[in-house]
Amino acid sequence: MLKGFREFILRGNVVDLAVAVILGAAFNAIIGSLVGDVLNPLIAATVGKPDFSYIVLVLGSGHIKIGNFLNAVVSFLIVATVVYFGVVVPMNKFLAHFKKQEADSAEPTTRPCPECLSAVPIAATRCAFCTSKLPAIKPPAEEKPAAKSAAKPAAKAKKKK
Repeated sequence: MLKGFREFILRGNVVDLAVAVILGAAFNAIIGSLVGDVLNPLIAATVGKPDFSYIVLVLGSGHIKIGNFLNAVVSFLIVATVVYFGVVVPMNKFLAHFKKQEADSAEPTTRPCPECLSAVPIAATRCAFCTSKLPAIKPPAEEKPAAKSAAKPAAKAKKKK
């Protein structure tokens, strides 16, 4: 029972997730400080109030704290912006670089028709769109397995003699 638990905990994705949660909590503290200690005073300098928490809607005996919600929205937008430009955009560029290399190294499966310029399979002898006759393209040379198997019986025949 403990062996299975140890294998589960030591799996790479579980450890990565734990590190991400810890870093996310630390990042949340940084963003909270940025909003509370930097952005709210800037807002106070332009608007005159230190933050949005003073905005409260009173309905009967209940208080709806719209200002606290607005502070949370500002914090979320900052986190989302940092994550997008700091993680998502660089990762997309990194992955696009590898996808481009894979696409460049892949053998083409189609060729353009000389008459209508439609994409047709390489082995096609007629265009499916304009029915024009296409020049034959020889497939890349491959080793013939029959030649290898023919050589083996000949060698066996020599050994029997």
